[in-house]
Amino acid sequence: MNAVAPLIIAATGIPALCIAVWSGRPGTAHARGLGLRWALIALCMFIGATALHLAGDNRNIAYGVVIALVVAVNALGVSLVLHLRNRAPRK
Repeated sequence: MNAVAPLIIAATGIPALCIAVWSGRPGTAHARGLGLRWALIALCMFIGATALHLAGDNRNIAYGVVIALVVAVNALGVSLVLHLRNRAPRK
C-alpha cells in the first residue's frame, strides 16, 4: 500500500514529460522555455514520488514531501502561465 501513492504521482509526471518533449521541438526560444517548464514539472513529480516512497510509514516526512511537491508544482505552473502570457519576442 505504501507504493501506490508514489506510483500514481510518478505516473502523472509522465504526461508532463511527453508535453515537454512535444512543446520543445520547434526551435524558438519561447518553445524551449515552455518545454523547460514542463520538464521541470515532470522532474518535480518524479523527485516527489521518490521522496514519498523513501518516507515510508513516517507521516510527518510524507506530509512535508507532499506540501513541498504542491508548492513546487504550483510555482512552476504560475511560471508557465506567465511565460505563456509573455509572447513578445525579446531582443
